Amino acid sequence: MTDERTRSPRRGMCAAVLSLEAITLGLTTPVMISVSGVDTSTALWVGLGLCVACLVLAGLLRAEWAYSLGWVIQGAAIGLGFVIPLMFVLGGIFALLWGSAYFLGRKIERERAAAFAAYDAAPSPPGPTEG
Repeated sequence: MTDERTRSPRRGMCAAVLSLEAITLGLTTPVMISVSGVDTSTALWVGLGLCVACLVLAGLLRAEWAYSLGWVIQGAAIGLGFVIPLMFVLGGIFALLWGSAYFLGRKIERERAAAFAAYDAAPSPPGPTEG
């Protein structure tokens, strides 16, 4: 069982955003092929590649460097807007969700660490008296 002190709300929220984004990016593949006229192999590499990258990255969020790659994925999602204009909007929404999850999660981690430090520093209450 995971200790409450070590469980990261930032990791959970960011992984959720990446998981949902993976679905969206995977669905860009048929849109690139049928609507935008992108070569099938290119569309598969880009769409499914970004989809798999999101899922793999969601599992790597235990490492701090993985969050930097998450920002790169957000840029790539927005960049797909040059091929599929709607991705400017969807990529922007996911970038906002990613940023919110990242910064709110960091705030929660800091406040939780401060609360546990205060709890650990407080004197323990007296035990029951025998009588």
